[in-house]
Amino acid sequence: MAERRLLEGDESIREEEEEEEEGNGDGSRLKQLGYKQELSRSLSVISSFSVSFSVISVLTGITTLYNTGLEFGGPVTMIYGWPIAGAFTLMVGLAMSEICSAYPTSGGLYFWSAKLCGDRWGPFASWITGWFNIVGQWAVTTSVDFSLAQLLQVIILLSTGGNNGGGYLASKYLVIGFHGAILLIHAIINSLPITWISLFGQLAATWNVIGVFVLMILVPTVATERSSAKFVFTHFNTDNDAGIHSRLYIFVLGLLMSQYTLTGYDASANMTEETKNADKNGPKGIISSIGISIIVGWGYLLGITFAATNIPYLLSSDNDAGGYAIAEVFYLAFKSRYGNGIGGIICLGIVAVAIFFCGMSSVTSNSRTVYAFSRDGAMPLSSFWHKVNNQEVPINAVWLSAFISFCMALTSLGSLVAFQAMVSIATIGLYIAYALPIFFRVTLARKSFVPGPFNLGRYSLLVGRVAVLWVATITVLFSLPVAYPITGDTLNYTPVLVGGLLLLTVASWLLSARHWFRGPTANINA
Repeated sequence: MAERRLLEGDESIREEEEEEEEGNGDGSRLKQLGYKQELSRSLSVISSFSVSFSVISVLTGITTLYNTGLEFGGPVTMIYGWPIAGAFTLMVGLAMSEICSAYPTSGGLYFWSAKLCGDRWGPFASWITGWFNIVGQWAVTTSVDFSLAQLLQVIILLSTGGNNGGGYLASKYLVIGFHGAILLIHAIINSLPITWISLFGQLAATWNVIGVFVLMILVPTVATERSSAKFVFTHFNTDNDAGIHSRLYIFVLGLLMSQYTLTGYDASANMTEETKNADKNGPKGIISSIGISIIVGWGYLLGITFAATNIPYLLSSDNDAGGYAIAEVFYLAFKSRYGNGIGGIICLGIVAVAIFFCGMSSVTSNSRTVYAFSRDGAMPLSSFWHKVNNQEVPINAVWLSAFISFCMALTSLGSLVAFQAMVSIATIGLYIAYALPIFFRVTLARKSFVPGPFNLGRYSLLVGRVAVLWVATITVLFSLPVAYPITGDTLNYTPVLVGGLLLLTVASWLLSARHWFRGPTANINA
């Protein structure tokens, strides 16, 4: 039969793999896992790192949610919360990297869950993990590209005189138009051969690193007023409009900025069928992208926060940037020294390019997950979505990802509260997908798991348990109310949306998928 289960003995697979020559290792390992090589395998370890680093994009996450960090705790939450979230994120990344090394396929998370759970629970685990992963990735692309559209709105506002100078504020319909145009460009770029995407990815990584260092040095240097070191390292902001006064509660809510930023590093796993020496370079891409993001992100936070002197004004909708805190920091820094904020607008342009690259790499990662999940028959019209073109690009999956992300953003026209709740899946939903295979690794596959070239040795179970506990913790914390009193406009809809996604995936399994979905299936003879 063309399809057969992929639950072979890992011991024999490893022995066979070691007998293969170095040059044939990737193709041989993929064949042993049940798949034929359909995508072009030309990415280096630098390319693998670049994709994940561009999706994480500290310029994107920190800039987008700096308001959240500033309002909930301010400097203390951001400066100390970032390394805390970073350390636990690195635990998650290490645990994922070990599994990635054992199973280097584009299916990534859902494939790992199937292999780690065995015959009985593998298909169900694969189904749940796969849908949480795909929907989470679509939500990431939606939020990233929509944040770029909103930043363009602010740039236009400041360029035409600012909120207090008669500047033009683009309507929500024009913002959606920006969002659609950005996604269209991303889909076109991702339709190019993988060698071009690799070049764009490396350019994106370079832009992010250089951009961080330019902004963290330039903005506080230009500003005529700077915060003291005492303010940056000790000031805890308890003034907020959310009716929350508990310092611990405020600190927890402020962590969202850091944790939202540090997502998307599974991109290196999703690109393993296009990566040379994937069982080594895939894990390297995951770990290096997290580690470097932690370092440069903390530097960016420090530099910008030294230039942030008046928190209430930066958060006020009456400032020139309409309440967009980082934009106001940049604008004021240059205006205070040179009499105009043109330099600040140019700095926002640097951030805008970084966000553009982030969205581009996010679509790349999305499409590979859709391609793999469709290859295993899990999606409606699977045979259509997993097709590749003559350049070995999953072209249909690329355009599907862009289209779904555009549709998800349309909710913003009705209610920003609904939109923000939906994109919350970008953090919680995606991290649940990260945690599931790690959980299966430290429980069901505790004794049977056979690691690849990259492994954590005797620390494997400890790191995995810490990773699962951290994801469980942030899932609860980020589901707490974010404002009091609780009303329809202040309710945190995150648990509703994540719970709804879980209900839909379980219901679809019980009513239909359990009768036909068998988890990852071989296509070598197809």
